[in-house]
Amino acid sequence: MQKVKCLLLIGLTRLSGKIKMAETTGKRLDRIEEKLDKMGEVLVTLARFEEKMDAYNDYRQNSWERMNKFSEKLDRIEKTVDDNARTVHTINKLFWVVLIAIAGSIAAQLMV
Repeated sequence: MQKVKCLLLIGLTRLSGKIKMAETTGKRLDRIEEKLDKMGEVLVTLARFEEKMDAYNDYRQNSWERMNKFSEKLDRIEKTVDDNARTVHTINKLFWVVLIAIAGSIAAQLMV
């Protein structure tokens, strides 16, 4: 009988150790699960950040393209303004030449 009690006690001790080990394993698995959840959240956040960066890069690229188009347009306008300035300068000189010729002819008529 004492031998049976001793075997029961040994069995209970081993069972108790296995229960504690199962509890410890359960706690470890819970911690691992929490860490995996956090890693999942971080990956989602990282994916969102990458999407925002892609959108920003697209926006930046479009902005550079628009600026280049505006720069080309400004260059064309500048060339047109330069051409118009030369034309106005030539017309101005021609006007003064004609005015001086008319004044000279009037003065010559008055002197005669």
